[in-house]
Amino acid sequence: RETYVSCYSATTKMKNFDISEFDCTYTGRNEMDAKFLAKIDELRSACQFPFTITSGYRDKSHPNERSKSVGGTHTQGLAADIAVTGGVQRLRIVQVALRMGFRGIGVAKGFVHVDMRRTIPVLWCY
Repeated sequence: RETYVSCYSATTKMKNFDISEFDCTYTGRNEMDAKFLAKIDELRSACQFPFTITSGYRDKSHPNERSKSVGGTHTQGLAADIAVTGGVQRLRIVQVALRMGFRGIGVAKGFVHVDMRRTIPVLWCY
């Protein structure tokens, strides 16, 4: 399936996702960056297994963002959390994301965070 989305006045063709998968779970808003969407779609194709996005865009009013003095990469439409079912998926996402130039990668038991932050690259564990 292919979905065409318009974000920040750019058109992105996604093969693996529907734009609604990146909606804010708190407000329903979606201001994802078109270049990020193209990159995560490419990540999904390269990993060769389906992704479930558990968190994409987050409005500044989202409970995870409210306490921050400056909104994180989710509020900028530059991040997503991908559900994983085990170590093999977790490792594959991290390996491919690093190779593709994702700049922020957070590893948790049940998900991997990937982002295209504009600062120095960083890797962390939750």
